[in-house]
Amino acid sequence: MEFSEKLQELRKARSLTQEELAEALYVSRTAVSKWESGRGYPSIDSLKELSRFFSVSIDELICPDEIIAAAADEKRAFADRYRSLICGALDVLLAVLLFVPAFGNGADSTATVALFDLAGVSPWLKSVFVALVCIIVLEGACSLVVANLDKPTWSKRLLAVGMILSVVAVAVFIACRQPYAGIICFALLVIKGFLVFQGK
Repeated sequence: MEFSEKLQELRKARSLTQEELAEALYVSRTAVSKWESGRGYPSIDSLKELSRFFSVSIDELICPDEIIAAAADEKRAFADRYRSLICGALDVLLAVLLFVPAFGNGADSTATVALFDLAGVSPWLKSVFVALVCIIVLEGACSLVVANLDKPTWSKRLLAVGMILSVVAVAVFIACRQPYAGIICFALLVIKGFLVFQGK
């Protein structure tokens, strides 16, 4: 008998709903539903709690092959969360463009200035730069929050949005002849790309 079937049987033997079991184990009802439908396995800690709750050994609850699969799932989830945290932190790090002198101050000046001190370009272009940097930083902050909330689907979506925004930032800064800002964005994009493709 598979883990999902054993869990359903144990839960029903105690006349518990999925929600009641979830409350007893301090997990979401969605997690219990996922376990019972065979779409995933609990973490090692949750397995221990299930074992205690139902007064059965872990070996009775789950076979060795399923333990290996559960450990692999947990390892993959940890790696994905770690990757989302790093990519989110890199996006937040882009806030340095607001304060570090990385922008050319127009064709007449050879000096570089911080984004807020930029005066040699049109106001609308400066607004585009500020908006782009702020959107990327906000997306990075959201990625950090979502990764800490352990929402893998949202983390993947935000990671994809972050990659797209980074590509847009590189294109905009290079097209507007802001090479230093473009190089900083490109370096962060390369690091994020390496992390994303390493996980595939």
